[in-house]
Amino acid sequence: MDNATGMDAQKKSPVQGIIDTVQKVILNPVEFYRGMAKTGGFVEPLIFAVVLGVVTGVIQAILGFFHFGSVAGGIMALGAIVMTPIIVAIFGFVGAAIVFVIWKLMGSNESYETAYRCGAYASAISPIAAVAGLIPWVGGLVGLAWMTYLLVTASVEVHKLPAKKSWMVFGIIAAVFALMSLSGQVAARKAQRSMAGFQREMEKMGASGDKDMTPEEAGKAAGNAAAAFVKAMQEQAAKQAQEQKAKQE
Repeated sequence: MDNATGMDAQKKSPVQGIIDTVQKVILNPVEFYRGMAKTGGFVEPLIFAVVLGVVTGVIQAILGFFHFGSVAGGIMALGAIVMTPIIVAIFGFVGAAIVFVIWKLMGSNESYETAYRCGAYASAISPIAAVAGLIPWVGGLVGLAWMTYLLVTASVEVHKLPAKKSWMVFGIIAAVFALMSLSGQVAARKAQRSMAGFQREMEKMGASGDKDMTPEEAGKAAGNAAAAFVKAMQEQAAKQAQEQKAKQE
């Protein structure tokens, strides 16, 4: 029986191994990070992160296709499938360097390799986070909060750092990113409304053009369109100036 069990374990496919790891990270991250190998090379966690990046890219492609429609959706779908795993592979090492420095400053004695493995396996939540991102305002915060929890768990179980200290450090970082995310969404919605107004003015110009619009009418319509766009840009610039002033104070 023992030999058979060992042979079954050896016969487990790489795909099944990735699925098992995803389930462990999502369902019991404490146990996963407590038993995670701190060394063993970069290849295995890199492959894991890239595969999850491909899955996330496919999900984003499907969502983009239904949101934007035929041609635009198809282009964005292809871009998501191609670019997401590349971004994951490149920025996975950059992100690992950042958290490695943070963990070092917090008192960790673990290596960069260990930091990379912690971050790479945390990408198990990325497909779910991509779907949650559909929820206006709070969707992105769900993924951010979940990733913060995983980093705190890795801090405690892998790096042997105090839980209170870990929550304080990564909680502050998460709060900063949350504010940036909300600010970005507000700016995006304002820009979208401005572009919608600009498009309506242009449509009016086109409709009036069929009726022999006078030069004065054409100038007025163009001025209204430009004014709507400039107003939105000025509001965004004023908001950014206020945020910068608040930070300096």
